[in-house]
Amino acid sequence: MRLRSLAAVVAAGIFLYACASPRGEAPHPRPTPAPSPAKPDAKPPPAPTESALDILGPAALPGWGEADHAAALSAWQAGCGLDKTGAGQRACQAARRLGRASDAEARRYFEENFKVEALPGKGVLTAYFSPEYEARDRPDREFDMPVLPQPDDLRPGSPYATRAEIEARPPNFALAWMRAEDLFFLQVQGSGTLTFPDGRRRKAVFAAHNARPFAGIANPMRDRGLLPANNTSGEAIRQWLADHRGPEAEAIMRLNPRYVFFTLAPDDGAEPVGAAGVPLPSGHAIAVDPRHHAYGELIWIVGEAPILAGAFPAYRRMAVALDTGGAILGEVRADLYLGRGDAAGREAGRVRHDLTMYRLTPREP
Repeated sequence: MRLRSLAAVVAAGIFLYACASPRGEAPHPRPTPAPSPAKPDAKPPPAPTESALDILGPAALPGWGEADHAAALSAWQAGCGLDKTGAGQRACQAARRLGRASDAEARRYFEENFKVEALPGKGVLTAYFSPEYEARDRPDREFDMPVLPQPDDLRPGSPYATRAEIEARPPNFALAWMRAEDLFFLQVQGSGTLTFPDGRRRKAVFAAHNARPFAGIANPMRDRGLLPANNTSGEAIRQWLADHRGPEAEAIMRLNPRYVFFTLAPDDGAEPVGAAGVPLPSGHAIAVDPRHHAYGELIWIVGEAPILAGAFPAYRRMAVALDTGGAILGEVRADLYLGRGDAAGREAGRVRHDLTMYRLTPREP
């Protein structure tokens, strides 16, 4: 899936996320403690007019003056080679010649080399991360769900057995064993790191899925009164599943028929690779709908008005389109990659914001 090619399993429809700083912006790098409840944000900056964008370019974007331009440039340098247009290649070469630039140098580069297009309408911003979970070589009462490799009889694109059917079968072979709720979240994220009691660490890398539709469980849990409407975060969902481990939690997880298979690889400590084949820069990579966006595209995201408790009020930053996912559909839709581990997961679990998007394209000489 994303994080590998993130083929389709999405954290988006399942868990929701965000965060808070004195400016009302999600800080970069993100803090490690769990976010405190969101406070009312200052009045958001008005959307720039088309004429302002034409005249000022990136400098007219909401939040431009407070952004981490150096981090954005680093992300663009990593992914800009995907833009094969003449203007794109010239802009990429110019960016890479800068090397490690200061914030002022990076800001000037973007303002001098890009024009801005506002995409029509509002959409949804969510977030995802690369999780780290405990695993075992053999099953026990707690670690009783197998991490399965791709079956020999699976044909890409052809519907395979559902989650319930797969879980009802005795596994012929398991790569590892996990807690049921951890495996479910690993499948939603599409990749992650497994840690074993002897200190071994292995990357669980997306191999395939069963070609069944992805269905989020947050809304059904809310509708059934299992979680309050303002607390269907990933953290809350995972805790509920852990507290109700067994038939009750399994019934909820099986509402999502999508099932993901994995391979294991050595853990090199690097960020996962997205669908574009480029490692995902934390905080500045997004999964998008490839029917509307090209990999390597540069996007300014404005995420505001979160609906989940504990969310950061706003995300206003540059991101590179480097991934995709089954629930990431539409032109104004983005899933922001926030990094590895628990802190990233806590933040990602609270991101569900109204989204405005701006496309930045290299200027012709």
